[in-house]
Amino acid sequence: MESSDDEKDGGFENPMPKALSPSVASNGPKFVDEVLNGQNEDCLDNFRMDKNVFYKLCDVLQSRGLLRHTNKIKIEEQLGIFLFIIGHNLRTRAVQELFRYSGETISRHFNNVLNAIVAISLDFFQPPGSDVPQEVQENPRLYPYFKDCVGAVDCIQFPVMVAVDEQGPFRNKNSLLTQNVLAACSFDLKFHYVLAGWEGSASELRVLHSALTRRNKLQVPEGRYYLVDTKYANLPGFVAPYHDVPYQLSGFPRDHHPQNAKELFNHRHSLLRNVTNRIFGTLKARFPILTSTPPYPLQTQVKLVVAACAIHNYIRREKPDDWLFRMFEHGDVIQMDESMPSVEVEQPMLFETQDLDFPFVSEDLEMSLQLRDSVATEMWNDYINEDLSGI
Repeated sequence: MESSDDEKDGGFENPMPKALSPSVASNGPKFVDEVLNGQNEDCLDNFRMDKNVFYKLCDVLQSRGLLRHTNKIKIEEQLGIFLFIIGHNLRTRAVQELFRYSGETISRHFNNVLNAIVAISLDFFQPPGSDVPQEVQENPRLYPYFKDCVGAVDCIQFPVMVAVDEQGPFRNKNSLLTQNVLAACSFDLKFHYVLAGWEGSASELRVLHSALTRRNKLQVPEGRYYLVDTKYANLPGFVAPYHDVPYQLSGFPRDHHPQNAKELFNHRHSLLRNVTNRIFGTLKARFPILTSTPPYPLQTQVKLVVAACAIHNYIRREKPDDWLFRMFEHGDVIQMDESMPSVEVEQPMLFETQDLDFPFVSEDLEMSLQLRDSVATEMWNDYINEDLSGI
């Protein structure tokens, strides 16, 4: 099924300069050669990555036997077609005009590259290490309180296209057709784990349950934990904010200060968990196809999310100072302010964790609550002592 606006970016405002126009090249190889032989900015604009990173990815895919040169299309051009489509949210017809190949050829190589990247995606997703994250260790507002925190977990919903008789479960609370994607990420903007393909109507807690109980499951190192927001329960390995006090506090008067340990904990928790907004922002800016409804089978749409996250990690590893990373890597966690707003308290949420059969015993659940309380208490005591010492 083709979209009516085949040659648009799906309404997404792309922060990168526009790519080369179809008039630049009379055929595919010439276009790709012009990009790769030109300024590095041309490669960034068109293929969403540095030239050296692009060539290295070609080598990886070739050495693993996942892509090969054909009589007509080299690996560089195959990868260029794929990256151009997902990096500019173009449909097959628009890419045909630029690369001068039939729709069948474009689609075949698009799917070949997609499957190749998915096949090696696990190589690009690394679990958290044993060291305290640098972003925590170097910030006195976070260390030592969050020394055992390895990152943050959150869900994001991407538009999805499904058959009419399958649309019900994919309609979210806003009646939009989406897939619910869970991601665990580090504070240096890398994905540890991604689970895509859940229906838009599924709750975040249910998707987390799936991630923890499936064969290829999300694993949390012993004694460590991820931060989650108010949509989740406080569980072993996952520290949520307090649900009876304000959360996500920003943009309010600077003369309001935390009144107790819970408020202070929630404020610093939200500032640290902000990494999920930044990593999702980077992902969508680089690959705007995720922000529209791709006209592909559902399985392909799910693979696209996994592939995009894998490429994101690959670029972060090979080119950590990439332009988009520089744009998104600094958030509120760098410039922290204890000023807090007076806002409405969110109503407590009911979490039916037993109905979902989480792999935890009651003692573990109690210990996870004690952990949060101990962190909040230590943080508050130090905060009060700092205030008193300044008088």
